[in-house]
Amino acid sequence: MATLFDKLGGILKDPPPDFVFEITEEGIAWARPAAGTPPGFAPLESGILNVSPLSDNVLKPDALADKIRSITAGAGGGRKRGTAVIILPDYAARVAVLGFDMFPTDPREQLSLVRFRMKKSVPFDVESAVVGYHAQSAGKNKTECVVAVAALEIVARYEAAFRAAGLQPGWVTTASMAMVELLPEKGVSVLTRLSGRYLSVIVANGQVMRLVRTVELTEVTPDEMMGVLFPTLAFVEDEMGGTADRIYFVGFDAAGRLPDWVSELQVPAETLRSRFGAPGASNAGLLGYLESAGKGVKAA
Repeated sequence: MATLFDKLGGILKDPPPDFVFEITEEGIAWARPAAGTPPGFAPLESGILNVSPLSDNVLKPDALADKIRSITAGAGGGRKRGTAVIILPDYAARVAVLGFDMFPTDPREQLSLVRFRMKKSVPFDVESAVVGYHAQSAGKNKTECVVAVAALEIVARYEAAFRAAGLQPGWVTTASMAMVELLPEKGVSVLTRLSGRYLSVIVANGQVMRLVRTVELTEVTPDEMMGVLFPTLAFVEDEMGGTADRIYFVGFDAAGRLPDWVSELQVPAETLRSRFGAPGASNAGLLGYLESAGKGVKAA
């Protein structure tokens, strides 16, 4: 199986997993790529999860395992120990884009350098954390790496719930790393996703990530969100030499309507789309995975 937070392209060469799950505090979005069934969603009761990069997210492990077990039984998963892709909430990890003038070719040296650069950027011990990275060219002999870091205990507790439900966790990633696959292959895009009280923002040139940020909002208000989006658009102008071609919104309205304040951003705004329908607050990462998987899953 692929390493934690690997780029989607590698895992998609493997046989499709029995299940793909995206987890949020509100519920579990899921699909069975190998069976060709459309995506589903199972709500979670309040208090089962509390997403955080610092402390255990799974407050009621038995309840989470029971919910996963009910999904697999209802979907005809059978008694066989199946494989599962797990898409974690963005706020459970830290994702960053790091620039390097020189990036070593030896994987061990790469990992050591990435850990060193992330040491002051994460609120936990990076040496004992799970670290994954994907190198991408930044031009002019420079390298940028998309780096994802999560506390080992947090990832292990999520995986334990799936094992208790009779599944074997394989590839694990975050929602942002998966939903970037829904962006167009050309142009500068800003992707903004609201999931509960968490706001994730991605800047991408095509599907090459240039900035990733997730914040926990004090209040879910336009002013709070503008406080994140305006600096993001300034980054595009300062670091990428122009304005964004478009800004996509996910999870702001159940009917897919744009927020009424988007005109203040002065960037063409759209809701994100996939061939499985409009991604929402709880399933954008799942639909991004399925979009990349391409074959074998029927659109709803």
